[in-house]
Amino acid sequence: ATAALMLLAYRRGAAQRTIGIVSTVLQFVLAIGLFYVVYTQGIQVSHLGGWPAQFGITFVADLLSAIMVLLAGTIALATVVYSTWNIDRERRAFGFYPLMQVLLMGANGAFLTGDLFNLYVRFEVLLIASFVLLVLGNERPQMEGALKYVTLNLISSMLFLTAVGILYGSTSALNMADIAMKLPAVPPSMTNALAMLLLVAFGIKAAVFPLFFWLPDSYHTPPATVIALFAGLLTKVGVYSMLRIFALFFQDTMDEHQTLMLGIAGMTMVVGVLGAVAQAEVRRILAFHSVSQIGYIVMGFALFTTASLAGAIFFILHHSIVKTNLFLISGVIQQRKGSTKLKEIGQLIQTEPLLAGLFLVTALSLAGTPPLSGFWAKLGLVQAGLKIQTVGAFAVVAASLAVSIVTLISMIKIWNEAFWKVAPTESTSPKPNTLKSHAFLMYAPIFFLTFLTVLLGVSPEPVLALVQDAAEQLTNRADYVHAILGVEFHESAAH
Repeated sequence: ATAALMLLAYRRGAAQRTIGIVSTVLQFVLAIGLFYVVYTQGIQVSHLGGWPAQFGITFVADLLSAIMVLLAGTIALATVVYSTWNIDRERRAFGFYPLMQVLLMGANGAFLTGDLFNLYVRFEVLLIASFVLLVLGNERPQMEGALKYVTLNLISSMLFLTAVGILYGSTSALNMADIAMKLPAVPPSMTNALAMLLLVAFGIKAAVFPLFFWLPDSYHTPPATVIALFAGLLTKVGVYSMLRIFALFFQDTMDEHQTLMLGIAGMTMVVGVLGAVAQAEVRRILAFHSVSQIGYIVMGFALFTTASLAGAIFFILHHSIVKTNLFLISGVIQQRKGSTKLKEIGQLIQTEPLLAGLFLVTALSLAGTPPLSGFWAKLGLVQAGLKIQTVGAFAVVAASLAVSIVTLISMIKIWNEAFWKVAPTESTSPKPNTLKSHAFLMYAPIFFLTFLTVLLGVSPEPVLALVQDAAEQLTNRADYVHAILGVEFHESAAH
């Protein structure tokens, strides 16, 4: 509705900005309200148009969905405030704010839909909006990155749609709860093929190994607001879909795929962090770390215990907040120094001591340093992995610990080059600081996200209990099916 309203003010950048901010604040408030209702009253279901679940589109909010919608609202609130100074007049004129609202519509719809084909449609909405946001500005590097992005994601969409067609042909159902009821009657060979199709489709969206190369080439070209929004939301939609679909459809066969998925998780971590260490530009380092950190979430998914899924959900919260914040910080570096290449910048600790402190806290959290949020996120996954007591689980735990050390090294690299060393005399001349009046808008979102990072670290108990409940609800298909269809789902029948 907000995106449509903005079309009436298409040439009025200030009006679009105001509408966008008001809408995003409203979304954040509604997300809090939805979370409260789900937390206190249980799973909420809405059948659009009054159609029964088997025939119409159903929207479902359980704890995981409500957490993801609240996370989307948090990221959107931070980025829309930041955009008021970071998005230039040209990009505003070409529709940044309506496109941002369309992107949020796609993400929230993906988190809440209970219909598999509607999930595909939400992915397409995300793809269209994100592709246009990537190319706003029409610069050559943007176009190159966007072409890779859209090509890989179109392949993902094709695979996803193929899987949807096979599932519909096999079960005569598109409602996800209905599919969960009927899928046990499908031959195991077909079920395994569907699992692999969906794993590849969602793996591309989530940027896991070896399907990740579109992300580093795409994330360093647009303005910091756009990258921060993508880092906080886009890959998380792929990971959420993976968790939701496999928990509903393929929970009984997860053991058969565990070795493969643990291998994917370990390689995603290692390749991503090695790519980060090899880079010499802040945003490319952060983009490769986005790949590496997705590996931790896939690790929790691959282990597929209640503890590991709780760790994965906590890690999603931590990573979305921290990585969004780091990209926002990179935008301030770009504005203050005119570049994000490490060889062209330096001495920020003297010129921007506040920014240096905010970066240090956030970077240490990304690396998993106690007592910040990253420590608890990684600790939960490591503990869950050690309980499995298999060679694959031990190997991925070892990889996760090693990657944390290398992550810290790469963050220290940014600290030394961008903040600590003397600025090179032949570097790109810093842009004139013409944004003194916008200092609050520049720093307020970074303060907000840094505060959340510290809060998750020093007081993790309520969130740890919450994600534990969400993980238990995710694996308990009976409650999900009963809330939507009103019938009992018996795990013994599924087995």
